[in-house]
Amino acid sequence: MMSRPHTKNAGLFFLSCILSALVYFYFLHSVQRHEHLKLSLCAALLFAAYYYILKTLNNNTLILGAGLFFRLVLLLSIPNLSQDFYRFIWDGRMVLNGLNPYLFTPKSVINSSGALFPQIQLLYESMGPLSARHFSNYPPIHQLPFVITALISSTSILGSIVGLRMIIILADIGVFIFGVKLLKALKLPTKNIAYYFLNPLVIIELTGNLHFEGLMLFFLVAAVYFLQQNKILCSGIFMSFSILTKLIPVLFLPLLIQRLGRKNTLRYFGIILLCSVLFTLPFFEVKFLKNYSNTIGLWFTNFEFNSSIYTLSKKLMFQIFNLNLIKYMPFIAPILMSIVLLCFICLKKTTTAGILHLFLWILTIYYLCSTTIHPWYICALVLLCCFTKYRFALVWSGTIFLSYFAYQQDLVSDNSLWEAVEYFSVGAYLLYELSNAKGLRASSSS
Repeated sequence: MMSRPHTKNAGLFFLSCILSALVYFYFLHSVQRHEHLKLSLCAALLFAAYYYILKTLNNNTLILGAGLFFRLVLLLSIPNLSQDFYRFIWDGRMVLNGLNPYLFTPKSVINSSGALFPQIQLLYESMGPLSARHFSNYPPIHQLPFVITALISSTSILGSIVGLRMIIILADIGVFIFGVKLLKALKLPTKNIAYYFLNPLVIIELTGNLHFEGLMLFFLVAAVYFLQQNKILCSGIFMSFSILTKLIPVLFLPLLIQRLGRKNTLRYFGIILLCSVLFTLPFFEVKFLKNYSNTIGLWFTNFEFNSSIYTLSKKLMFQIFNLNLIKYMPFIAPILMSIVLLCFICLKKTTTAGILHLFLWILTIYYLCSTTIHPWYICALVLLCCFTKYRFALVWSGTIFLSYFAYQQDLVSDNSLWEAVEYFSVGAYLLYELSNAKGLRASSSS
């Protein structure tokens, strides 16, 4: 049975929680992403408290209570680090008014339909010109919270924000529940779930700024738990939901082949395909595939933000061959990831623990080679680290706040110095963990 914080530390623990809640509240209500000093100080305070709470806390009830407390403090706040939520609200109200967000851009709607729904002009202007001129890039399951929120609150932006936020909080509770179940099944300490549930990046970027990685991760951890229980149907359904929320779990599918075997692989992939077809049908028209694939392709050909290996490679390719590397990324990225996946498949990992390790590494490699790494992407690595012995993702979850130094009041420009600090810190700790792991294996075999 889990114990409470030691009596002498109980006061400091609760004080840390209160101070963290106050910083979260201040952060979301008073800090903008171009205010670098305030942002970095708040992040430093939150991660210092996070470190102390992790050292003190080993009670799952308190972990759940503290995590919910921090999230509910943010319930009525307006997202301050991202404007994506305006597009979420827009898409939901579009669907509610019978328009397909994969077939009509906000710009085309605003030019032809006028006042189609309440606050249409405010939403259009607030989402930014980049989002306004492109079709929606959010998969069908990702659209469901938008539609639900539009049904609940069709005239209030704050009401829509609260609706979206409650869905994300419920998803994080689901991550907590299935995460604890999976940790028990793997005979790992259940308190490991605190690495994710109390992580400041997770709380700020998901609950605070309304990114739906949490919903994807709820479906993913449920899928892995049911796979551990050999419930192929349930696992396949939840994996399909995860993919239909964010496409990134597609990377994990080849890593399941050895575990599933030939017969179950066909069944599992068939379930995913069937669910994908069923949930795509309400949006499907001839132009859907073209519009959606073109929109997704923008991430490989147009966007560059907070990248590491890609940035170094781009500079070398330009200096040596005078080539613009991003033009070739739609070809390079799939080939590179296919090679890495093939190498991982050859490892023939069949245990759930081994598969989760591969999930962590394939996603890490993908992010290190990507052209664009937004802070909320790292939340997936934070969750996966709960099921392994590696903690470099926790370091990354702190240092990635340095990527916001690229934002000025009216523009976004790369800040190579702070990106170097971010990735050097992560790389150094990753190398330390890898060397330490090798040392442990060597000593255990001697």
